[in-house]
Amino acid sequence: MANLKEIRAKVASIKSTQKITRAMQMVAASKMRRAQERMAQGRPYAENMHRVIAHLVQANPEYKHHYMVDRPVKRIGYIVVSSDRGLAGGLNINLFKKVVQHVQQQREQSIEVQFALIGQKSVSFFKNYGGKVVSASTQIGDAPEVEQLTGAVQGMLELFNQGELDRIYLVSNRFVNAMTQKPEVQQLVPLAQANTDLNLNRQYGWDYLYEPEAESLLNGLLVRYIESMVYQGVIENIACEQSARMVAMKAATDNAGQLIKDLQLIYNKLRQAAITQEISEIVGGAAAV
Repeated sequence: MANLKEIRAKVASIKSTQKITRAMQMVAASKMRRAQERMAQGRPYAENMHRVIAHLVQANPEYKHHYMVDRPVKRIGYIVVSSDRGLAGGLNINLFKKVVQHVQQQREQSIEVQFALIGQKSVSFFKNYGGKVVSASTQIGDAPEVEQLTGAVQGMLELFNQGELDRIYLVSNRFVNAMTQKPEVQQLVPLAQANTDLNLNRQYGWDYLYEPEAESLLNGLLVRYIESMVYQGVIENIACEQSARMVAMKAATDNAGQLIKDLQLIYNKLRQAAITQEISEIVGGAAAV
């Protein structure tokens, strides 16, 4: 009977855990919908900014901003966006694998790397992985503001302006659908190679009239563009986090249900065996009498 008692206790424990995972699944589904709405609202702005910058890259302006000029690559900076919390399946692990693979390719070419981290999980990972961490931003919440991300962006851009970095990448998860999240490494600066996906083979160039002068306008526009790309990466990563957590908690809930069924089957077999043994003992005792 001790075995039966242990199985009953284990079933009760699994049922309690199942209630928690089901509740977390429902919360994640609710948060995912809100995150998708924020992501959908931000995408048109980011895409239009991307398109304008792609046109600027092709233009022949009177002033060539240093964010639009390629230079020999000796040092690279990565802005890595992860979640603050776990229980999101392989979301963060797949992202870190992507970063490590990209970093190894750079180090094979004797290129130094630095990191600006957004999210507690990335801070924990790079504490063990190593590498020079320039800045770290954590606990940004489910509805972050651009001001919360300014430190990481401005820190990297300042290093680029001083010549201590020659290229900056954004590493984040891109939301495809509720079941699929894709880790991406996207070049932010220089912009000449960062916008090749929108640079079509045109037979003509682009040019603009600037008011006020080109230098002051481009200084503000390009910084705003980079901040918008990082912000869009962060809110997409939040949508990815919630969808991955929803899927992971659903899988945990289903697995708990299957485990309960298996334990109940074992419990019924043991109980039946115990009853059969008791009947055999009673019959055997009666026959002896």
